[in-house]
Amino acid sequence: MKFIGAGSRPGRPQVDHDVVFTIPNLLTVVRFMGVPLFIWLVLAQKEYGAGVVVLAVMAGTDWIDGYVARRFDQASKLGRVLDPIADRLAMIAVAVTLVIAGVVHWLYLAALVVPDAVLLVLTLSLFHGHPDLPVSVVGKVRTGLLLLGTPMLVLSRLETGFSDGLFIAAWIVLGLGLLGHWIAAYNYFWAMLRKGRARSSHDDGTA
Repeated sequence: MKFIGAGSRPGRPQVDHDVVFTIPNLLTVVRFMGVPLFIWLVLAQKEYGAGVVVLAVMAGTDWIDGYVARRFDQASKLGRVLDPIADRLAMIAVAVTLVIAGVVHWLYLAALVVPDAVLLVLTLSLFHGHPDLPVSVVGKVRTGLLLLGTPMLVLSRLETGFSDGLFIAAWIVLGLGLLGHWIAAYNYFWAMLRKGRARSSHDDGTA
């Protein structure tokens, strides 16, 4: 089974339906709920092991909801908007939590937030809402790497015989994820500009 785009059916284009209550959207809500739970476990309870379990569930739902949406034709317009928001919220909230807990430096948080902040400003200025751009392969790989590296880094805080090796491996994965994050942001930036210019040209031509 392929990891990226799993569940897609060749020859059958994906259609975003107007329905709200779907299994993928429910799984996205579960991912939203995992954020405050992770914050509470790490900051209030210092339960890093339990925090890793929550991160694993959140990462799993991110993959499963996409698979179900493609495989069982449950893609929705709401899910197209909610899914990337849930990803961003999870990554940033988890990063803030880890900065407060002293697990990562604030520069890691900045490396995550700056590209998204630039894209948010561009989105609001050009589209006044969601730009409705397809998720790129680089973006999907980026998300997967960050969702994998983060629990590895949290696990390295536990007293085990392989904490040092896990710490190094986690930062290799996170470093690749951050690189993909900036590459994806660069691609989205120019894609937004092209789409915004094309829409402006169309509006001027039909005015």
